[in-house]
Amino acid sequence: MSATITPIGKRKSANNIDPVDWIRDRIRKGRFVPGQRLIEADITGETGASRSKVREALQRLEAEGLVVIEAFRGASVRKTSMEEVRQIYRARIALEGISAADFALHGTADQKRQLESLQEELNRCVAERSPERFGRINREWHNLIVAGSGNMVVSELLERLSVPIFRLLFETFYHEDRLRTANADHEIITRAILDGDAGTAEAAMRQHISDGFVTMSEIDDEFHR
Repeated sequence: MSATITPIGKRKSANNIDPVDWIRDRIRKGRFVPGQRLIEADITGETGASRSKVREALQRLEAEGLVVIEAFRGASVRKTSMEEVRQIYRARIALEGISAADFALHGTADQKRQLESLQEELNRCVAERSPERFGRINREWHNLIVAGSGNMVVSELLERLSVPIFRLLFETFYHEDRLRTANADHEIITRAILDGDAGTAEAAMRQHISDGFVTMSEIDDEFHR
């Protein structure tokens, strides 16, 4: 799949389009690509939103890590290299492995029930072939494991290790085989945590994150093909 830069048009739209969702959706679909400038006046024309609302939208997307705002240059879609992504994933392998082990040992009964419930949701997403919903539940599943570990240092470090643009692509191009493979990992990790098996939980999570980088690399190749 190839990404083509699509110019932002200048037609006036009804004033009922959220510019945050509008920009995010175009980044997800590859219509706005890394490095592309985002012109406030053009976005206003397309969405019908006021200039102040568009500025707020760009600031929010900057906070999410999707957009970069530079003095005298304005806003553009954030660039993230695969080398940066590789380094981030190497850190995540260690940190999320620790989280899975600590959750298995120290997670509360309520947290483990929540994890089991999220796993059931993930299973339904696979059965119903719902990749974008799987992506959302997947984030909740990972976040719960980090929270359940009780390790605030790891939690704070992981918050800084975000590759949001690649996550958007990950959700969009997450086809059925990838869905099943990722969820098979989830099931192993969830069962190990519920059983209190810290060693298996950590090893399975480390392998899951490592496999995730391989998948991300494949998606990046598809996106730029």
